[in-house]
Amino acid sequence: MCLRYSICLILFSLISLQAFAKKTGDVSELQIGVKFKPATCEVKAHKGDMIKVHYRGKLTDGTVFDSSFERDEPFEFELGSGQVIKGWDQGLLGACVGEKRKLKIPAKLGYGEQGSPPTIPGGATLIFDTELLAVNEKPAGGEEHQEEDDGEDVDDTYGADEL
Repeated sequence: MCLRYSICLILFSLISLQAFAKKTGDVSELQIGVKFKPATCEVKAHKGDMIKVHYRGKLTDGTVFDSSFERDEPFEFELGSGQVIKGWDQGLLGACVGEKRKLKIPAKLGYGEQGSPPTIPGGATLIFDTELLAVNEKPAGGEEHQEEDDGEDVDDTYGADEL
């Protein structure tokens, strides 16, 4: 009887934990959602390129912890060089100038179990709304094409290994 009770309690705990993880929006792998893509892609971001990005960083509960949009100050860095979190280095590869992406970044590709106190707790999944403004100082050009936004947090989602 006691063994049966223990097994039921363990199963209930595991199911509850799994439901909580899904409910909070945590992810275990990088998710990339393309929210807008220009009709023509004249310039793509590659490893080693200097890129200029606008971004808004949020926790899964919607709390904004940083935003270049509000400062009106885009961020520049060398893609793939480790200057930023791994989720950015992977999530912005192959993006076109003018493209807008939503990146859902697991803790292992963000700030890990230690977080970045006081604004980012340990083990946090990070959500970034990004807009690639320039690659090697080349801004967007050409005609724009708006992707349909169905209102979902992430659409056209694919893993980083599918780029």
